[in-house]
Amino acid sequence: MTTVDLQNVSRWYGNVVAVNDISMTLDPGVTGLLGPNGAGKTTVLHMMAGFLAPSRGTVTVDGTPTWRNPAVYRQLGLVAEREAVHGFLTAREFVHASAKMQKLPDPKAATEWALNMVEMAPAADRRIETYSKGMRQRTRVAAALVHNPQVLLLDEPFNGMDPRQRMHMMGLLHELGDRGHTILFSSHILEEVEQVSGTVQVIVAGRLAASGDYRKIRRLMTNRPHVFAVQSSDDRRLAVALIGEKSVTGVEIEATGMTVRAGDYGSFTRALPRIALDQGIRLRKLIPSDESLESVFSYLLEA
Repeated sequence: MTTVDLQNVSRWYGNVVAVNDISMTLDPGVTGLLGPNGAGKTTVLHMMAGFLAPSRGTVTVDGTPTWRNPAVYRQLGLVAEREAVHGFLTAREFVHASAKMQKLPDPKAATEWALNMVEMAPAADRRIETYSKGMRQRTRVAAALVHNPQVLLLDEPFNGMDPRQRMHMMGLLHELGDRGHTILFSSHILEEVEQVSGTVQVIVAGRLAASGDYRKIRRLMTNRPHVFAVQSSDDRRLAVALIGEKSVTGVEIEATGMTVRAGDYGSFTRALPRIALDQGIRLRKLIPSDESLESVFSYLLEA
């Protein structure tokens, strides 16, 4: 099991601070890297990959620094956001070149395995310049996967992919994460991150704003009322009873049910069943309405 560790990492360009005192540890599994444009996501990925030296702090893979350490690429694969593929090559030639650079014992077999993993084998003998953006992206992922690295870093990996390709790539990342690979991917599309991983690292203005399961992050935001969609056998009577509960800050009744705002997640979810039972009311639905990754991300940006 391979871990990636950043300790008090900063990176600046002249007077511009791109990353400011970030500490994080990536364990096996899939983690999403989030942040607005210019937040420092790409800089963090490039430091993890050994492309950039931290101006301060340490970046290690299993305790070994990534900067000026070519040996780290034996266990690390990177798909950068910017394309760097030769259009005159075929996908098979491109991935095979990556396998040979890794000095694999059987580069041909590794090439076929990687192409099949990303579903590019049927088109592997066409020149890359004839591919769609999604096909080029999958070819680059195959090249990064060819040596079966324990750590995979992906900068906007779903760019240009159609919905079916996205679903396949998401499934592949899930599969690799379940096998014990350590995967970090950035995306500006929150729905993609939400579908692939519940664990996130959120960078805002070069600083780490939040880290962990985004649902737990939301529940720790005690300064914002939690919003729940509730349906019951008698919404109006339940609403009257809930108004007297200390954790409830507001109730709205609509045709489809009611919306309840609570100041404390735990207190409300413990009180609701008790209140419903006391009133002889049957609960039919209780769903947190603002525990989506989009809500958490927007709250962090406003903080």
